Amino acid sequence: MDLKTINSPVLADPLPKLALPSAVMTYTTPTSFPSTGLYLNTPKKKPLPGKIEEVRAAGWLDLMLASSPTRKRQSKDFVNDVQADDLEQYSHWVVNHPSALTSFENIANLARGKRLALFLDYDGTLSPIVDNPENAVMSDEMRSAVKHVASLFPTAIISGRSRDKVFDFVKLTELYYAGSHGMDIMGPVRKSEYSGQHVECIRSTDSEGKEVNLFQPASEFLPMISEVYKKLGESIKDIDGARMEDNKFCVSVHYRNVAPQDYGEVHQRVTAILKNYPCLRLTHGRKVLEVRPVIDWNKGKAVEFLLESLGLCGKEDVLPIYVGDDKTDEDAFRVLKANNLGFGILVSSVPKDTDAFYSLQDPAEVMEFLNKLATWKEGSTS
Repeated sequence: MDLKTINSPVLADPLPKLALPSAVMTYTTPTSFPSTGLYLNTPKKKPLPGKIEEVRAAGWLDLMLASSPTRKRQSKDFVNDVQADDLEQYSHWVVNHPSALTSFENIANLARGKRLALFLDYDGTLSPIVDNPENAVMSDEMRSAVKHVASLFPTAIISGRSRDKVFDFVKLTELYYAGSHGMDIMGPVRKSEYSGQHVECIRSTDSEGKEVNLFQPASEFLPMISEVYKKLGESIKDIDGARMEDNKFCVSVHYRNVAPQDYGEVHQRVTAILKNYPCLRLTHGRKVLEVRPVIDWNKGKAVEFLLESLGLCGKEDVLPIYVGDDKTDEDAFRVLKANNLGFGILVSSVPKDTDAFYSLQDPAEVMEFLNKLATWKEGSTS
């Protein structure tokens, strides 16, 4: 098929009440939302005093500094001391979030007799985190591992990237793809009505002629997102290292290559633009600020939607597994944990607060896990 958090902090202005214009109309900034269930109801707030605004800005700066800190060369003794301290912290953390590799026998026992559904993030999970987002290339070995498991279980990639972009990286027609943090899904034709609330899908066909459903709950925001992308690009163009990325239903402002002393300037310029867009919110990921529509939709909702579309929702013989590395993946981890549906696997080499049950250290371990999963499945059915 050609299938084109830890709570993230949110900055949202007061949200009044009208209708968003259609995506086909000329865009003018709306002041309120339609009364559909997907839109978040945020109580109207009074403007915050200057001091509180300063504290909030300082909080964002702390988050930006803490996100994937740059590692500098240090003396050998210093590095050894830090590594020993990090190793001790990690060894305590991994007791509560055991390795999915060393615990594979337990996972296999849990999966025995069940239908698995596999959900994967892309950046930092199937590809390494790199300085230039355009260079986050998936290895041939990883592609082969993903292709293998997709031949055995329903498999989807749920990414913050645009759906087209992540498909161009992965290049596998066997998968389902959800881009823009689940706001752009191309999946199977639903076998039953999505239980969360009524949602409208566009019936389409993929490049192989197979019937699929296209679901885009934030389509009315596209003109607004496009306008904000242009304004933000103009605003930060003189900040060395800052990079914009258009992910269709969200805008990403990457600051991985920005000098730390300029982080505050990046945040200030982004929030200055967003003050005029109360229908958008600001969230934070790994060295990236992301502008998204204020709707009640995320990677967790995307998992539920895809499970329902596959006819796997609410079935006791189904075991969903979600593998991801970012704060935005926590929404999916929480859904699986809260509903006792399956479990999440966090990809991280450092301790983090998470709702995932298992852990893997890096994409290399993810690939090893996928290969073990495929080998186990083939062995159990032979």
